[in-house]
Amino acid sequence: MPAEWEPHDATWLAWPHHRGDWPGKFEPIPWVYAEIIRNLSRHERVEVIVNNQASAKEARKVLKRANALNQNVRFHRWPTNRVWTRDSGCSFVRSEGASQISAVKWRFNAWAKYSNWQHDDKIGSRMANACESQEFRPLFNKKPVVLEGGSIDVNGQGTLLTTEECLLSTTQQRNPGMKRKDYEKVFAEYLGISNVIWLNNGICGDDTHGHVDDLTRFVAPDTVVTAVESDPGEENYEALRENIRRLRSATDQNGQPLAIVDLPMPAPVIFEGQRLPASYANFYIANGIVLVPVFNDPNDRVVLDIFADLFPDRDVVGIYCGDLVWGFGTIHCMTQQQPAAI
Repeated sequence: MPAEWEPHDATWLAWPHHRGDWPGKFEPIPWVYAEIIRNLSRHERVEVIVNNQASAKEARKVLKRANALNQNVRFHRWPTNRVWTRDSGCSFVRSEGASQISAVKWRFNAWAKYSNWQHDDKIGSRMANACESQEFRPLFNKKPVVLEGGSIDVNGQGTLLTTEECLLSTTQQRNPGMKRKDYEKVFAEYLGISNVIWLNNGICGDDTHGHVDDLTRFVAPDTVVTAVESDPGEENYEALRENIRRLRSATDQNGQPLAIVDLPMPAPVIFEGQRLPASYANFYIANGIVLVPVFNDPNDRVVLDIFADLFPDRDVVGIYCGDLVWGFGTIHCMTQQQPAAI
């Protein structure tokens, strides 16, 4: 599985339509999507999944008004339940000796939490078919393996990050009976992974129960950014300290230690009394650009400067996600990269 910063042919995302994801706050969401698409389409093709004809019409209207409708934006009219393409979509990989990319189609069951997933479970196959990619479906005990793209992050060299909270807990259990060694075997066979770094818990407010893409991410083969909390009284403080400890003792696929860059957390984002999973770690790396979620927080500028140092050859663009995160996800959760073929 290539690293996210490697060349892309496209980014996939699904146009928002399920108002229940942002109850009482849906109106600004299409405009956030338009801003994301406008920025991405300056650098690569954007494959937009629209739920039906009405959704397609609305998407075109909003994108046109936002100056985001151009020849780099393509539409696919496929029914979806939700829009979190990182989790429902396939994971694209490069097969050794093949000139085209292949697609690992995981089973999707809405984070073992929600009932509306039947359309979304088909999205990975539709993406693979649209790319004319060979599709692989991992099995465990003859059952399809459930996995979301937000639960893993890779360095493109054989090392993968994930959390015990998401994959090994009996809460929101994706694959009953599947152990650490079983996941590592699947990662080795289908993603080319020789080294798995298991972190502990994700951040508060994360209804996926511990996705790593709100926590710790690779930004280079030997470098990770990881969320840190400076306030000992804050709810995330101890969990993030434990993950730092694990990262300090971890190594890459060659047994070398990792460089670790601290990524401060924004102040807690709370809406209608509910803590939301606001994190700068939910950024997305595309051709020539890095999109970073920001929250009108004093740490926004600090974080944008960190990313500018890490990616001097890419534009670093902050996208306001104070509304988007009411859906329990931001930029990385809604996007899925399609790596360029070799």
